[in-house]
Amino acid sequence: MRNLPRSLMLFAAGFGTRMGALTAHQPKPLIPVAGRALIDHALDLTGPAGVERVVVNTHYRAAQLRAHLEGRNIAISDESDRILETGGGLRKALPLLGAGPVYTLNSDAVWTGANPLVELSAAWDGERMQALLLLGRAEGIRGRKGGGDFSLDCDSRISRGGDLTYLGAQILCPEGLHDIDEDVFSLNRLWDAQIAAGTAYGILHEGLWCDVGHPEGIEIAEEMIR
Repeated sequence: MRNLPRSLMLFAAGFGTRMGALTAHQPKPLIPVAGRALIDHALDLTGPAGVERVVVNTHYRAAQLRAHLEGRNIAISDESDRILETGGGLRKALPLLGAGPVYTLNSDAVWTGANPLVELSAAWDGERMQALLLLGRAEGIRGRKGGGDFSLDCDSRISRGGDLTYLGAQILCPEGLHDIDEDVFSLNRLWDAQIAAGTAYGILHEGLWCDVGHPEGIEIAEEMIR
């Protein structure tokens, strides 16, 4: 059984400190890119993938983000008291997401080409996978400095190190989050356990990707969209 996810966690709780003055009075997901809020570019991807439930976590200037999303069929996971990072944030949101695997998506990126959620859905195999990460080669990466994150073996399992970059989109079985004692932690903790178990896989994105977590990324993303 492929056990496709129907829920998506959209990470939007960060401070956006790399954006400098652009986030002095607004949260990073509301920064305009090509005339639209950054978060809306991510939300555009959900419909074609058959996502039925979207959860957005909030922390910095949460009221503005809530107002922007009002009237849409989107649940809010409130992290006003303490930002929980990706792992802790996803675990807090699980009651809103429901049981089973979930999509997760970063809100500070733009993708072109194939819809990343549709790509993940087509490759997902719930019988052997606990994680399926969307990866990109250097030639398809825009606006990001530094090396890669992962490698793929001949069976598409991932391992740490290599020239492939994680593109902020995945399908994940989140049950292992309950085995982590900390309240605030990264999803890297869960990935490491799944890599060790041989159940973490990756696929390559058929298109371009831009990191829009810093001011220079805005112009790059806009040119990429055009």
